[in-house]
Amino acid sequence: MATGENRLGLETSPYLRQHRFDPVDWYPWGKEALERARELDRPLFLSIGYSACHWCHVMAHESFSDPATAAQMNESVVAVKIDREEHPDVDALYMESVVTATGQGGWPMSVFCTPDGRPFFAGTYFPSVPRPGMPTFRQVLAAVAEVWQDRRAEVEAQADALAKAVAERLGPPSGGLGPGGAGGLSPAGLRAAFEAATRRLCEMADMENGGFGSAPKFPQPLLLDLLVRAESAGIGRGLSPSPGEVLEKTLSAMASGGLYDQVGGGFSRYSVDAFFLVPHFEKMLYDQALLARVYLHAWQLTGDGRWRQVLDESLSYVLTKLRAPSGGLFSAEDADSEGEEGRFYLWSPAELEEVLGPQLAAAAAEWYGVSEEGNFEGRSILHRPVVGDIIRPAEIERARGLLQERRESRVRPGLDDKVITEWNALACAVLAEAAAATGEARYARAATEVGDLLVAARAGSGGRTPRVVGAGRPIDGVAGDCAALAGALVRLFELTGERRYLSLASEVADELVAGFVEGDGTVYTTRRDGEALIVRPTERQDGVIPSATSTAVLALARLGLLFGEERHARAAERIVEAHARELLEAPLALPELLLGAELVSGGSIEIAALGEGVRFLAPLRRRFLPNAVFCFLAEGESKAGLPLLEERSEEALYVCRAGACRLPARSEEEAERELAAVLGKGGGGAP
Repeated sequence: MATGENRLGLETSPYLRQHRFDPVDWYPWGKEALERARELDRPLFLSIGYSACHWCHVMAHESFSDPATAAQMNESVVAVKIDREEHPDVDALYMESVVTATGQGGWPMSVFCTPDGRPFFAGTYFPSVPRPGMPTFRQVLAAVAEVWQDRRAEVEAQADALAKAVAERLGPPSGGLGPGGAGGLSPAGLRAAFEAATRRLCEMADMENGGFGSAPKFPQPLLLDLLVRAESAGIGRGLSPSPGEVLEKTLSAMASGGLYDQVGGGFSRYSVDAFFLVPHFEKMLYDQALLARVYLHAWQLTGDGRWRQVLDESLSYVLTKLRAPSGGLFSAEDADSEGEEGRFYLWSPAELEEVLGPQLAAAAAEWYGVSEEGNFEGRSILHRPVVGDIIRPAEIERARGLLQERRESRVRPGLDDKVITEWNALACAVLAEAAAATGEARYARAATEVGDLLVAARAGSGGRTPRVVGAGRPIDGVAGDCAALAGALVRLFELTGERRYLSLASEVADELVAGFVEGDGTVYTTRRDGEALIVRPTERQDGVIPSATSTAVLALARLGLLFGEERHARAAERIVEAHARELLEAPLALPELLLGAELVSGGSIEIAALGEGVRFLAPLRRRFLPNAVFCFLAEGESKAGLPLLEERSEEALYVCRAGACRLPARSEEEAERELAAVLGKGGGGAP
């Protein structure tokens, strides 16, 4: 460590290293901190956040950098700094305690615990000076010290109560539907669940501004993907607004607003207003991956060039600004640069004129809504005031290129250079899917580079999927890492026809089931032999990213269809059955699991090709077919052990539904005809 650094100077997490010069005697998460708290008989103070978190920076500046506050912390607690992205299991556990205690959550997270890790007081940001209804952080520290010293019995009782509440919220699912319960998830049952979720989404839609609800607004890519699937299957056609209308409004509003980086591509994490105008400027890898997937699917469904533009620009941002030298993808860019939120992204009319000249600046100002008064602290966030009109004329495209060039001379926001397995796998999967649909070779190259890096990192970790690639201190992967990696490897096989990806997917799937999935179908976040927390949490509901449960079902089901391994298909069935009641009673909480459940219940389409038949795949892969798996082989690969191919000898394309196949297709026209016949028998876009 350098002179003046605390223990965090030995860490590789950018978030932890941001605090290495704090006067606080920080510990990283681990046994040493818990043992020290027991030794000193002090509470643990867990400060949980991430490097791109604006309010984490504010609290750090106000409190953790302040010598007086640090001295108070060092005398009364054992302070632990945790990167939520490195330890999503720990984050989920203590976030539940915050939500239980206060009714809402967020970061920075501030949790006081007994030395064995049971929370007894929890909150988020605490200011350094009093605010209405908010104590200062030093007042909180003093109150915790007093109650710990003088009212220990109350602390223990509160810790027991909070731990019990967290265990109930993060425990196993309520169960299936009793004997033969999977029957409740028949195609009819699934369609009813899908219709209920679609109806509720259309009711929630803000048809004036796009999105759902009021400010702040998150993009909600999983809910939007559900609407793409609903529109493709004709579900909700009689609703007003319809799924297609909600999609059009929301995709247009997001792509037109400041939420979308009009110069460099990519999306911010959320909008602070109801209009998608003013973003919280941090840009996360998982948002880029999942929103690119939505715009890809919308383009496949509608052929609308606007959605293809957003897809390409978002993936270009990922591949230029988040690309690691290793071939992996970095986690995030910060909201702040040069100490100011959003500074990197803002423009004034004078700056436009300096870069573009008077005539082009005037056109760009009109197109992007730049004014003298501005729309954010006296300057302008670029956006498209004519919502939905985002295909740029030549002069605006030229202006955009010049603005991009000038912006590169600015100080970029801080970069979180962690390479997280789960997020990289999500990006790898959408890159592979986009490569197959668009034929873009750069997406295919990037997908294979990311996938190969993750495979190599797993091999270097003794066959255990890591959470962070190349971390100085090895961190075991959680269920989401294994599930997302297995799913990405399946997508890579479908893209390349290389059997090694399917074999590797099978290995990772076996690791997932053995380490995280119980016999009753419960998917736990942490490994069976992993670190013991006060509760072994599950991850059931889909949120900003798909839950490990949903991702696992999709990966296992697709792998079972392609590889023919019964154990993978059976594991997917057990998970779905364990969550059947939740799917039927609260489908909107499980949008990603709905698609997995349909694959499990026999709603799949299998498209296989041999020899010359491979040429006929391209037009089918441009279609939106969420329940289809594609099976073909690269040159020199063996078809042995692949049930969709091994019994076939004729060079043709075959379209099957749930194992029942149509006639061999020997041309693109025949392939389209056979697919249309299968879709007509039950629909392939959704239940």
